[in-house]
Amino acid sequence: MPQQVAAAAVIYAKDMLRVGKFYEAIAGLAVTEAEAGHIVLEANGFQLTIVAMPAHVAAGVEVANPPLRREGTPVKLVHFVPGIAAIREQVANLGGQLNPADREWQFQGARVCDGHDPEGNVFQLRERAP
Repeated sequence: MPQQVAAAAVIYAKDMLRVGKFYEAIAGLAVTEAEAGHIVLEANGFQLTIVAMPAHVAAGVEVANPPLRREGTPVKLVHFVPGIAAIREQVANLGGQLNPADREWQFQGARVCDGHDPEGNVFQLRERAP
């Protein structure tokens, strides 16, 4: 049975499995459900559902290599991580990209860095100060 969920988000993906594996590794989320058209990942009261785009929509979506950042959306997912520097290489190995370390900043007592996933969806990592 899934844990108690306090917040959730949905990402539509051309390659649902790749995007799901990315957030599973980067955000420390665990797969709680996997079906033909979606994957549900959860941790600490947060649920992220990755939904496969319908074929007719996916046909019109081009994902460049490396992916271009989709900055035109008004939503940015934020994931809290133990250390941005430690996860930087893993983000790249999984097809995403973080801004360079010199573009990190402080916000509400946390070190912050924006990036994008393998399909260009923008996210933010926050590393809490010790």
